[in-house]
Amino acid sequence: MKTIQFREAVQQAMSEEMRKDESIYLMGEEVAEYNGAYKASKGMLDEFGPDRVIDTPIAELGFAGIGVGSAMNGNRPIIEFMTFNFSLVGIDQIINNAAKMRQMSGGQFNIPIVFRGPTASAGQLGATHSQAFESWYANCPGLKVIVPSNPYDAKGLLKAAIRDDDPVIFMESEQMYGDKGEVPEEEYVLEIGKADIKREGSDVTIVSFGKIIKEAYKAADKLAEDDISCEIIDLRTIRPMDHETIIESVKKTNRLVILEEAWPFGNISTEITYQVQSKAFDYLDAPIVKINTADTPAPYSPVLLKEWLPNSDDVIKAVKQVMYID
Repeated sequence: MKTIQFREAVQQAMSEEMRKDESIYLMGEEVAEYNGAYKASKGMLDEFGPDRVIDTPIAELGFAGIGVGSAMNGNRPIIEFMTFNFSLVGIDQIINNAAKMRQMSGGQFNIPIVFRGPTASAGQLGATHSQAFESWYANCPGLKVIVPSNPYDAKGLLKAAIRDDDPVIFMESEQMYGDKGEVPEEEYVLEIGKADIKREGSDVTIVSFGKIIKEAYKAADKLAEDDISCEIIDLRTIRPMDHETIIESVKKTNRLVILEEAWPFGNISTEITYQVQSKAFDYLDAPIVKINTADTPAPYSPVLLKEWLPNSDDVIKAVKQVMYID
């Protein structure tokens, strides 16, 4: 095992796959000459050249469309958005073409394309640069959605995404690129659609994903001091979702708290809540509690932003609520 940063895990995954398959290329703003806006493609221009690591204008609709068209013609593009907030400019290509082309062509065209970049908030970046779009893209049939929370998962899942014959939305975070974690030096690939139990527990199940899961770890450490045992599940893949792992955990703990950095209405937490109440209702000893951001655009003020974002105190409060502890 070797300890590397999240950004290095992303770079390694892309580079290793590009060495094996010349049809894979990386395209996006500042991915080449600048080594990536977050240095997640550092050194790749030098290794693969300007034909396979391609800087683009600030024109997401254009280069997203080029990626879809080239995927239809046998390439396997990786399209980087500097932030998924900018993907809204190119969302027509993602939703109306990438996600639907296989069905509309009667299976004549696969779209093996990865759209990747950071999602959700990253400090004081304002309302239009702090939005979580996981539930938006997961709502669309034809897309797979992955949100890793650590370097190990990021590398293994990105390699799987690049090899997949369907379009994959791969979501990262500006605030995770510097995170460090152990990654095997030998090759490995993780299965898309399989959640991971990061921490075994017996009293309550906490489901989360992405960078906000760190708040669940903090809460679980604090709750352990009061002999409250939390089982933490990292979804890793939003679509397809591993309902079975969640259900089996709830059958064991009989309580569920869901932590998600997203607006409260119609999000991933809502879908999980529906699945659990429909498949494991009789196992629940308390109503499910979901923790989300405030139902407003993200504020710029650091004081307001702290109130807007879920934190470990919110998780502790929710766990005590489902355990009926005052």
